[in-house]
Amino acid sequence: MTKTKFLSIDNLSLQEMQDDAELIPLMTPEDEEEIAKEPLPKSLPILPLRNTVLFPGVVIPITAGRDKSIKLIKDANNGSKAIGVVSQKDESIEDPEIEDINTLGTVARILRVLKMPDGNTTVIIQGKKRFEVAEVLTTEPYITSTVREVEESKPPHTDKEFSAIIESIKDIALQIIKENPNIPSEASFAIKNIESSSFLINFVSSNMNITVAEKQQLLAIHDLKERALATLKFMNTELQKLELKQDIQSKVRSDLDQQQREYFLHQQMKTIQEELGGVSSEQEIEEMRAKGREKKWSKKVKEHFLKELNKMQRMNPQVAEYSIQRNYLELFLELPWDKYSKDIFDLKRAQKILDRDHYGLEDVKRRIIEYLAVLKLRNDMKSPILCLYGPPGVGKTSLGKSIAEALGREYVRMSLGGLRDEAEIRGHRKTYIGAMPGRLLQSIKKAGTSNPVFVLDEIDKLSNSHQGDPSSAMLEVLDPEQNTEFYDNFLEMGYDLSKVMFIATANSLATIQPALRDRMEIINVTGYTIEEKVEIAKRHLLPKQLEEHGLKKEQLKIGKKQLERIVEGYTRESGVRGLEKQVAKMVRHAAKSIAMEEEYNVKVTDEDIEKVLGPARMERDKYENNDIAGVVTGLAWTSVGGDILFIESILSKGKGTMNITGNLGKVMKESATIALEYIKSNAEELGIDPDIFEKYNVHIHVPEGATPKDGPSAGITMLTSLVSLFTQKKVKKSLAMTGEITLRGKVLPVGGIKEKILAAKRARIKEIVLCEDNRKDILEIKPEYLKGLKFHYVTEMSEVIEVAITNQNVKNAKKL
Repeated sequence: MTKTKFLSIDNLSLQEMQDDAELIPLMTPEDEEEIAKEPLPKSLPILPLRNTVLFPGVVIPITAGRDKSIKLIKDANNGSKAIGVVSQKDESIEDPEIEDINTLGTVARILRVLKMPDGNTTVIIQGKKRFEVAEVLTTEPYITSTVREVEESKPPHTDKEFSAIIESIKDIALQIIKENPNIPSEASFAIKNIESSSFLINFVSSNMNITVAEKQQLLAIHDLKERALATLKFMNTELQKLELKQDIQSKVRSDLDQQQREYFLHQQMKTIQEELGGVSSEQEIEEMRAKGREKKWSKKVKEHFLKELNKMQRMNPQVAEYSIQRNYLELFLELPWDKYSKDIFDLKRAQKILDRDHYGLEDVKRRIIEYLAVLKLRNDMKSPILCLYGPPGVGKTSLGKSIAEALGREYVRMSLGGLRDEAEIRGHRKTYIGAMPGRLLQSIKKAGTSNPVFVLDEIDKLSNSHQGDPSSAMLEVLDPEQNTEFYDNFLEMGYDLSKVMFIATANSLATIQPALRDRMEIINVTGYTIEEKVEIAKRHLLPKQLEEHGLKKEQLKIGKKQLERIVEGYTRESGVRGLEKQVAKMVRHAAKSIAMEEEYNVKVTDEDIEKVLGPARMERDKYENNDIAGVVTGLAWTSVGGDILFIESILSKGKGTMNITGNLGKVMKESATIALEYIKSNAEELGIDPDIFEKYNVHIHVPEGATPKDGPSAGITMLTSLVSLFTQKKVKKSLAMTGEITLRGKVLPVGGIKEKILAAKRARIKEIVLCEDNRKDILEIKPEYLKGLKFHYVTEMSEVIEVAITNQNVKNAKKL
């Protein structure tokens, strides 16, 4: 009896089986030539395999448990010993039919049949050549079919690339054997002794740790070179997985070693400290004590620090609370207690800095100068809490930097957008592991002084959650009467914030808690006019973008006319962020032209603007002539500034119903209802036949239905539209209006006047109708903003109709 070794189908481990046959050698090129010359039988019994694929030349043991398979092996072993071996498409099928198996397989020769103690039959077979099932002859007692040989395309011996692929397969196979502890080292000798390239490919493909479907894909590749490349790809993936596994195991082992080492050292330290009576590092304690002596603390703060330091001295360094206590004392030492930067009271210099960094914003600048003036006279004034309120992109946040520079103070910015945890403001209690002070004190610590300019950005975007209400926590911070003793949960004692100059920014006051809003001085930062935007672009935006894109001033010039064209045609906002983006596009175009050595106009023309930015697309806010009765131009306030909107009305025969469309909110729908009821009750005075209301349906529409619209500003606009519709008199050209109405016909004042006036100027409106009570708002606006505008102040709706619907339109009126 001799021992014959066969390679198993799942991995490269060697399976020893007792056999009295001769030792089956590895296949040589001569063996392949002999097999190639052997004729293929006309028909073969087909043996389906569940979980493996047989490759030509490879010897594998298989276990036959199905009755059909046992019958087939018995008949073949007594006959020609040749069978056709194919793999199943689904290994779960117990009795596969012809459609359940792959049509391409390998002709096999039965080498040995062994009866196992469990009743199964183990067969040792060797692959010969590939075949394809042609026609099924019988299905009982097992499948037999005619077969045809599948030719294999081999590269010439001179193909150097193929030779290199074969060498790579050998090298990687040896690496896999070396990396995988489950594969015995004897497998490497088998790999090294293989002479035939095709057998090497088949041998490796058969024993790779891949799925049956992937092995079947390899078997189906007719070109040997392509099969070699595919095999190499799978082997690389397998090698990478093994290397990654080894790395992970190595790291885990290293971590465990490090943990054991640290545990050993900690145990030694614990033993030493127990011998010393539990005393922590004296050097660290003494360093903190020395730093504490240098601090100019009040008596209360000093006593508290020494008490906490003595508490730390008695603690075991191994407990979790020790690190928290150390962090607590380090915060005490790093906070700038009673440390203030010296203010610069040069008001003219401050005015220059504010004018240099921000064009316009006169009200804000005046308020800052007033604050500096009072601070200069008293020198101990509590800092006011300013809230800069306005649309995005008007310079609210950047104003804080300019104020800090003008005052000579440190600048700190804290973004509150989306903040929903009260502990972010007040800090965590020391009892929690990983406790930290609030972001307020952390920012003060970073600033290094107790009187920085502190910008609380986006205060209107604080949100609530189950973790508390941050906006309520801000009440103590922003109250000048309370913030002298601001209590942080981590610090556990009051900290003086009264010298900090807090500047909050907000886009909307509606979302700010009323109590919080009451503690701040609201300064309205309105939008810019077209002229102001042009100046801002010329003075600030263009130079900034040129510098950021690496261009010199003489390499690109944009004139005022072209800047105005960009503002009017490509931006629709109160601020200048969108304008900066458009200017940046022009600068990038010039930068690209310079880098690619292309010709371009240094002085930008209108054609250049259209070429780079495309056609002007912001024309929808332009005024449209009211050529049809029932169309009126209104003024609206939005979160990004003012805007104009058109209210249209139309009649259709019906029973007197009213429809309102345009994505309107509840307030605007109520305004439309009030307007119609007022007209019905005053039909005779307005010259309207009352029968119209019963014979015609009214439809009111506000264009751009995708945009939600609401607010108490469109009452007089809707009423004017309906009167124009019922009388068929057109509304006066270049006229816009804003205001609310009552059932008695009174006109009520509305807000957002400056933004609405700027929108009217952008739209080339010439006349504006306002409530008399809004006259004071107009007086607060700079005269240059009002240039070219005529205002009509009214108190009654009859005055609005008299101004808007002129007698000149009577002759054009249609009879209903």
